[in-house]
Amino acid sequence: MAYETGDEFTKSVLKRWQDIPDPRLRQVMQSAIKHLHAFTSEVQPTGAEWFKAIQFLTAIGHKCDEKRQEFILASDVFGVSMLIDDINNRRVAGATPSTVEGPFHIPDAPEIANGADMAKGAPGIPCFVTGTVRGLNGEPVGGAVLDLWQTDGEGLYEEQRRTTEPWMRGVYHSQPDGSYSVRTVAPISYTIPMDGPIGALMGRTDMSHMRPAHIHFAISAPGYHGVVTHLFRKGDEWIEKDVVYGVKAPLVVEFVKKPPGKAPNGETIDTPFYEVKYDFILEQAQAALAAAE
Repeated sequence: MAYETGDEFTKSVLKRWQDIPDPRLRQVMQSAIKHLHAFTSEVQPTGAEWFKAIQFLTAIGHKCDEKRQEFILASDVFGVSMLIDDINNRRVAGATPSTVEGPFHIPDAPEIANGADMAKGAPGIPCFVTGTVRGLNGEPVGGAVLDLWQTDGEGLYEEQRRTTEPWMRGVYHSQPDGSYSVRTVAPISYTIPMDGPIGALMGRTDMSHMRPAHIHFAISAPGYHGVVTHLFRKGDEWIEKDVVYGVKAPLVVEFVKKPPGKAPNGETIDTPFYEVKYDFILEQAQAALAAAE
């Protein structure tokens, strides 16, 4: 066997991986090998640095559990999550844009009645989010699922609270006229978790590790493309420096401070509260569009 180095060695590795029956796996592995070899050749790591990288990836895996996904956090801060989002969620003009899901979504959130309180005693200023879910032609989308999750008023998610019961998350449904009404507390800007390997990496830079205040939404309805998105609080100091690059201009909204009084869900609130209004616009799925024609 010839002793190969540099490009010739990479070609031999690629050749070894070219006879894979699955065409997609073959494409992925050929590209991965090509770029990993190019990266390694450019950086020229020492053996100690290579092993440090292995330890870093191992630590990321050890930090993951059923409520925390450190690999997603890594993808987020490297900008990969938003790149994946852009590749897979290019909706037509006028549709609500998507953004990253983030590492804190927990499935099977409890069902919450329209206008009812998702926060249930969590710290924070009361906040009411109302609007409609509509199609691009203005048609109301009744029965849409709105899966929400967010931080409480102290900047903490359920994973960070480690509660035994659901915390700051819930599933609402739009009404027949497309309207929805959510009671929660106003989120605040917060730091990504700094107690893991990604936090340690960010701590070695001078980049912001903050996220602007936002509420997560995952919206789905039969016949429409679903959307995973945020509503960001306008004026937040971290809007331009979101550590996960997730801010899009159409998702930045006013959190209007209201005096004590009647809230959008009909309750009387004896403290100041916030009111947010936003209409989600869904693009009709092509199969449903073709059937309608």
